[in-house]
Amino acid sequence: MELTWFKKGTIYQIYPRSFNDNDNDGIGDLRGIIEKLDYIKSLHIDIIWLSPIFSSPNDDNGYDISDYCSIMPEFGTMNDFDELLKETHRRGMRLILDLVANHCSDEHMWFEEAKKSIHSPYRDYFHWRKPSSDGGPPNNWKSFFGGSAWELDKASGEYYLHLFTRKQPDLNWENPKVREEIYDAMRFWLDKGVDGFRMDVIPLISKPAGYPDAQDIGFRKIIENVYANGPKVHEYLNEMNEKVISRYDAFSLAEGVGINETNVGLYVNEDRKELDMLYHFDILECTIVNGKFEEVSQFDLVQMKKIFKKWRDAIHGTGWIANAMGNHDFARMVSRFGDDKKYHEESAKMLFTMLSTQNGTLNIYQGDEIGMTNITLQSINEVRDVQSLNFFEENKITKKYSEALALEMINNEGRDNARTPVQWSNEINGGFSTNEPWLKVNPNYKNINVERQNNDPNSILNFYRNLLKIRKEYDVFVYGNFEEIEFSNPNLYIYKKTLDEQSIVVILNFNNQEELFTTEDDIEGAKVLINTYSNLKMEDSRKVFLKPYQGVILDLK
Repeated sequence: MELTWFKKGTIYQIYPRSFNDNDNDGIGDLRGIIEKLDYIKSLHIDIIWLSPIFSSPNDDNGYDISDYCSIMPEFGTMNDFDELLKETHRRGMRLILDLVANHCSDEHMWFEEAKKSIHSPYRDYFHWRKPSSDGGPPNNWKSFFGGSAWELDKASGEYYLHLFTRKQPDLNWENPKVREEIYDAMRFWLDKGVDGFRMDVIPLISKPAGYPDAQDIGFRKIIENVYANGPKVHEYLNEMNEKVISRYDAFSLAEGVGINETNVGLYVNEDRKELDMLYHFDILECTIVNGKFEEVSQFDLVQMKKIFKKWRDAIHGTGWIANAMGNHDFARMVSRFGDDKKYHEESAKMLFTMLSTQNGTLNIYQGDEIGMTNITLQSINEVRDVQSLNFFEENKITKKYSEALALEMINNEGRDNARTPVQWSNEINGGFSTNEPWLKVNPNYKNINVERQNNDPNSILNFYRNLLKIRKEYDVFVYGNFEEIEFSNPNLYIYKKTLDEQSIVVILNFNNQEELFTTEDDIEGAKVLINTYSNLKMEDSRKVFLKPYQGVILDLK
C-alpha cells in the first residue's frame, strides 16, 4: 500500500461553536481557533478537521448549509478563515473542512428557487414526489431525527425528501448539475489551499430507484439497506475523485454511516479510486442497539475487540480506515467506555492508549485530551440538540416514557454531551467566553480544564502529548501486524504488534479491579514506552499485575 501523509497523521476535530470564543458573544469562532493553534500543535496534531463553518440558519448547527462558499457570520469572515489556514500551515499542520453534500438548507438559494414552481430549473436539484394514494407521504421512510422523512410543500402539493430535519432537503445527485455545483464548491476551498474534506453522511447520496417502502428491520438496518449504499454511489464517488480530489494534494475522509465490513472495500480500496479512508460507526454505536436514547446496552469489551478485528481484517493491505471513539454526534468517550467518576484519569488514559495503537489514522475529538465528560442537563430548556429535542417532543405525544426518564436518556446519549464548550480554565464559563455560552458549560470545569492540566506532568493532557510524540516515532503503532492475546478475556485487551524490526505489546485493563496477566514473552528487559500509572507491578518476567484501568505499552526490542 502507498504510505501517505494522512495515513500516519493524527486528526483533531474542532466543533467551532464550542471551541473558543474570541469575541465573547457566547459562540466559538475562527479567531478563537487561531488563538489556540499553538495549543493544538503542542498535542503533536497533524490535521485539523473543522465541523461546518459555512453560512447556515443553524437548524442542525451548521450541517444545514445555505451557501457552500461563504463563512457563517457568527464564526467570522473569509479573511479570518484565510488567516486560520495560513497560520495552520505555518505551524506544519493541515486543515480539512466538513463537506455536507447529501443535503443543504431549505434556505439555500437552490431550494428557495425550487419551491417557486414545479417548472423551476432548480426543482430537480431535490427529491420531489406526489403524495401516496391516501394523500400521505410517498413512502414510510423515517428521518434520522424522528418523524417522516418527507415534508409536504402545500403550494405545489408535492413532498420533498429530508433524511434529517425538514430544513435539510436531500440533494438529487442523479442531476449532473447538482454534482457539478458540489464539485465547484470543493474546488473553491481546495484552490485556497485546504487539504481535504471530511464527508458528512456521504454513503447516502444515491437513493434507491422508485423509493420503495422500508421493511421493519430496525433503523440501523434500514440505514444500511435502504438509505446508504445506493445503486450509483460508487459512480458518483469515483467521479468526485477523478474530477476533484485527485487533482490536488488532498484527501477524503468519509463518515461511514451505513457501511459495513463486507462493502467497505468498495469505498476505500486504493485501486477503486473513490475515498481515501472512512471511519465506521460500529465502535461509536457499540452500546446503542437500534438508534440513540431508547435501546442502550452495557459495554462489552469482547464485542469491542471483535469490532476492531473485523474492520482491520476487512481492509488489510487494500484500503484504509480512521479510528474514532468520540465526535460531535456521540456522548463523551470516557463517560461511555471508562469510569468518569472514581477512575476518571486512569480510564481516560487507558482508552487513549487503546485507540492510538489501533491500525489506521487516529481521530481525536476536542476536549477528550483533558478527559471531558458527559453533562447532566437539568431540564429540557437546557437542551440544544435538535435530535434530542425531537425525541422529547415525540415522547410527549406517545407518552412512552415519563419526562424525567426521557431527559435521563438524553443525558446518557444525547449529542449535547460532546458539544459543551471546551474547558480552558477555572475562570467563568471555563474560560470559553465571558458571556453566557450558547450551550451550558459542564460544571466540572473547575477541576477538569486545560490550564490545570497543562503544567501537571501526570495529567491526561500531558499523557496525550507524550503518547502522540511516541506514536510519531514508532510506525508499528499505525501499520503493525496484529496478534490478539487472550481474545475472549472480558476484562483485559492485550495484543502484540510487529512491523519489520519493531515489536510492541499493548496491555489494557478495562476492569475497576486489579488483574493478573501472564505473558508468553519474557518482558523483563522490555522498555516501558507508555504506562498510565507511575509503576508496573510484576511478580516475575512473565507475570504482570495490572491496576484498575491500567494501560501499558512495552517495546520488546
